[in-house]
Amino acid sequence: MHSIVVSPGILKGSVSVPPSKSAAHRAIICASLSKGKSLIRPIALSNDIQATIECMRSLGAELDINGDTLTVDGTNIFSGKNNVLDCGESGSTLRFLIPTAAAGGMNVHFVGHGKLPERPIGVYTDCLPKNGVNVVTEGGLPLEINGKLKSGLFEIPGNISSQFITGLLLALPLLDGDSEIRLTSAAQSVGYIRMTTDIMSEFGVNVTQTETGWIIHGGQNYRPRNFTVEGDWSQAAFFMTAAALGSDITIDNLSTNSAQGDKECVDIYRRFGADIREENGKIIMHSGKLRGININAENIPDMVPALAVTAAFAEGRTVITGAARLRIKECDRLAAMRDGLNRLGASVAETADGLIIDGKDTLDGGFVLGYNDHRIVMSLSTASVRCKDKITVTDMESVNKSYPSFFEDFRKLGGKADVIMGE
Repeated sequence: MHSIVVSPGILKGSVSVPPSKSAAHRAIICASLSKGKSLIRPIALSNDIQATIECMRSLGAELDINGDTLTVDGTNIFSGKNNVLDCGESGSTLRFLIPTAAAGGMNVHFVGHGKLPERPIGVYTDCLPKNGVNVVTEGGLPLEINGKLKSGLFEIPGNISSQFITGLLLALPLLDGDSEIRLTSAAQSVGYIRMTTDIMSEFGVNVTQTETGWIIHGGQNYRPRNFTVEGDWSQAAFFMTAAALGSDITIDNLSTNSAQGDKECVDIYRRFGADIREENGKIIMHSGKLRGININAENIPDMVPALAVTAAFAEGRTVITGAARLRIKECDRLAAMRDGLNRLGASVAETADGLIIDGKDTLDGGFVLGYNDHRIVMSLSTASVRCKDKITVTDMESVNKSYPSFFEDFRKLGGKADVIMGE
């Protein structure tokens, strides 16, 4: 793996962030479940999106990419002959497709790489066997399913990753009978669930929300359509952090009407003291006098690394809570951000579910570990805006998971980032 050396300096200009990875995953699956051709654009071929594309091909759909346009034909879905689905390092791909493949009665062997084999999947090993699916696993990946999913009641805790709820929502309309998802505790990351039901509706499939979950009528058919993927708020957060620290940045492809829960970051950066305005579909952002705030991150866990960098330069104390799930991502992101920021000269302490950060006007710079985690690498790189010296971040290739052109865009805004070749 290579490292990247990022020099201090402000960024200035306009940037288009990648299309929403979360929306693209869902649209690709809905299109693949439709009997006919759909066009999805724009598509950015990050590693995670490529994993979903290859898995849908293995399940029998036809997918062809031309530039940034993906053509999807789901006419032959569930007729695939390759029963090994390689999910790469993508938790979304794995958790969305376990119940989806089961709804098609497929005998499938799921594999993955990096930290994915260790990430939790116990929700499915609990609920799927009660509904006709045999699940073979020693606790993670590899995992094998066989048997056809049956409609019925699916009781699951709400305080787990919303990816499990999305997987069931995508799959259950394909069954003959009606089903119910009943949450045994309050749901988290509700924005991602709303995104799922919104995109399903665009492809002709609807569910009914109840006080405790959802009623899903069986016998529904996904219908092909052309789908436009909006910009990704979770990727925009890195440049919003750079702006908050002293840069002038315009992000020109974000929807303020988005179902992405991560758009909540606009309000959070405003509370920090950043100057943000929305104009003609653009987010125009400048720095301001930053002050520490309290952040409940239950519904925006992916925002925490970028927000932690902002907090490290905000006067006073910032307390981030509700982020315990970050310990089981590509790395333990709470520990990684505490380690990285403190190496740069910050004052950060971990709690069980978050971080306590006492802000400083500037940080020193230095050597930090990227932990082979795209969000850690991109977040720590933006700290360079207010550091006294260069930052060296390891594992720069990890950005390929979600934002392959991040450092290219960083340089277009005037940033200086030089690759150090690794072994």
